[in-house]
Amino acid sequence: MNLSDLTRNAYLLRGPLARRGYMRWFHSFSGTCADTGEVRTFFVEFLVINPGLGGEQPILGQHPYYKKRGMKPSYVCVKAGAFPDSEGEGGRQLNAYYPVSSLKPTAVPLVMQVEDCFYSEERIRGYIDVTDEEAGHRSFMTDAGTMEWDLEVYKAVACHTGILASPLFQALNALDSYWHGEGIKSFFRGTVILDGILYDVSPEKSFGYADKHWGRNFNRPRFQLACGSLTSERTGRKLRHSCLAINGCCPRFLFLPLRRKLLLQLTYTGEDFCFGFKPFLLSRCKWETKKTNKRYIWHIIAKNRTAVIKISGSCTKKQMLQMKYESPEGLLSKRPLMAGGAAVGTIQIFRRSSGGRVLLDTLQMEQGFCAYQG
Repeated sequence: MNLSDLTRNAYLLRGPLARRGYMRWFHSFSGTCADTGEVRTFFVEFLVINPGLGGEQPILGQHPYYKKRGMKPSYVCVKAGAFPDSEGEGGRQLNAYYPVSSLKPTAVPLVMQVEDCFYSEERIRGYIDVTDEEAGHRSFMTDAGTMEWDLEVYKAVACHTGILASPLFQALNALDSYWHGEGIKSFFRGTVILDGILYDVSPEKSFGYADKHWGRNFNRPRFQLACGSLTSERTGRKLRHSCLAINGCCPRFLFLPLRRKLLLQLTYTGEDFCFGFKPFLLSRCKWETKKTNKRYIWHIIAKNRTAVIKISGSCTKKQMLQMKYESPEGLLSKRPLMAGGAAVGTIQIFRRSSGGRVLLDTLQMEQGFCAYQG
């Protein structure tokens, strides 16, 4: 449901999760090149892994020194970059690592600063410079390049997952990873400089997205689809405060993995259609993934007592970037995590009635964020 909750967006790793857990605050937005008019989709992420194990130096789990000694990773990582363009070129992910001791977060609302990088609920700014020599170290999991950003953020629509991220469910380790979408529809304003090229970010054209994941481990398999650039076929207009957000989760019972499920929120002209958040409601989501030579394709159907949502979305492989992470255990997944900012598709919204279904609208998706790991 569309409910802001800054306590869930705060620094939450306590107890056992501080020594085996992670938090990541993710932002995605579009900008326009000041010289050529080219549109690119950028991302900025703040990642904290195993802060309870940290010290005065970042501990990289893939570094031979730490790996040989069986040491788990512990660091703050600021990850920033751009997804590939329409030709499949220019994709970047730049990682900067800092010791946990360098991070001094506030409580609620959360404010974090680590050297040149700053996070708050209303602003993000930072600078990363990765040399070719640094990018040559496999343990850094980074490309070479520079990126500087200074952006105001207005988080207009939230996705609150209710009991699924409650303190009780966290105490029971009911999920591997918890999700809160404080800004599934966000407006960004400012500038990005990527490898010396200036991009302007304006609120109406940023199509921004911001969320947070935290828990013991990353979801596997993983699936996300979000879009803030929706056009109504009924009116022919772009919907300013409408958006879609989908996140996969892997529930557990007594530490045994159960069948994976989707959490879905579609906010349409002020009305929220929610599926999967409250276990006691009769709602369900079915989906399938298809892979062609050129695209990933997703078909989703969500039903509850009052509505049916049908979604068909896709993203070309060349416009997706392989994102690199290590788990809190210091492991690398054998399956690549692909993400992109050029998802397209359609959303059909039906209202259920005694006579069947009534089509409310069909929405066209453009410039959506997607992430998939099979």
